[in-house]
Amino acid sequence: MSLLTLDPEVRNILLLLLGALLGATLFHADFGFTGAYRRLIAHGDGSTVMPQLLLVGLCTALFAPVLAAGGLFGQGVAGATAPVSLSVVIGAFVFGIGMQLGGGCGSGTLYALGRGSLPMFVTLPAFCAGGFWASLHSWWQELPSAGEIVLGETLGWPQAVGLQVAVLLGLAWALRRWTAGTRASAPPRVTHSTWPWWWGGVVLALLCVITLLLAGHPWTITWAFTLWAAKVAVALGWDPATSAFWQGDFQQQALQSSVFTDTTSLMDMGLILGTFVAAALAGGLVFRLKTSPRQFLTALVGGLMMGYGARIAYGCNIGAFVSGAASTSLHGWLWIAMALPGNWVGVALRRRIGLAV
Repeated sequence: MSLLTLDPEVRNILLLLLGALLGATLFHADFGFTGAYRRLIAHGDGSTVMPQLLLVGLCTALFAPVLAAGGLFGQGVAGATAPVSLSVVIGAFVFGIGMQLGGGCGSGTLYALGRGSLPMFVTLPAFCAGGFWASLHSWWQELPSAGEIVLGETLGWPQAVGLQVAVLLGLAWALRRWTAGTRASAPPRVTHSTWPWWWGGVVLALLCVITLLLAGHPWTITWAFTLWAAKVAVALGWDPATSAFWQGDFQQQALQSSVFTDTTSLMDMGLILGTFVAAALAGGLVFRLKTSPRQFLTALVGGLMMGYGARIAYGCNIGAFVSGAASTSLHGWLWIAMALPGNWVGVALRRRIGLAV
């Protein structure tokens, strides 16, 4: 039986379960982006960035034969590709700042929400609103662009994989060398994970391949946030005909259909559920009712910045960087090259307003 013949309801249940497995893996591996970049920038500890490089490298190698063939097991697939444009530069930089203010990226927001983080109940709605807000604007789609550049298609898939793996190995070597003298002085990392550092990257990579085959595209996060906000806006009387973005066939179909048939929405919901169950079973829930007005305000601003930035940059750390780079799309590399300086600004702002770094 090919994946195409799966009953839609069965497929939707599998997508929900797949999201739950991703959430459980994020919890058990204590895998994240925001905290990892903060430790790198503030304390010179790059150890928590290494699993990210491993994840991108494994996904690159595992995606390539499937993307080159155009599918597997009867399921057609497409990579996470987007234009190499000025909107990616601006959006990723804004997103990077928002990560540090909001306390999480796309997956991190869902993960923290699943663990019971109170500020994320502010960050997530703001994230949704920011994405919807950006979808109402067209200026970012008119910025200079070099179009989509996919190394697998321009160089050939074996050459593209070899080049990216070499770059990732070079980055790992440079990161280790650069942080060798500062990591020892960094404050101890508080973690609940008992997994070796590389387990998270390996398990997530395998789940990302399953996502590619089951969903027909790599793992994405933030499209669902924009969709959820748009559905709320429609319920409040907004007319989608007033927005060029929402005139696309895909967008119109998503607006007219239930969120429980939307691939990204199902996986996002599953991620929250999987994190909650894994954390509850491990005693890792972190419900805290006391949160300062400053934390609420930064969560609100950070969420808006991430939502707007993700929409105009075609995704977040997962959808743009991991999935984009693993698809050998240059926009993924441009995204992380601009998100890191944004994180640096975000860490500086955290210091300025008295938040922990």
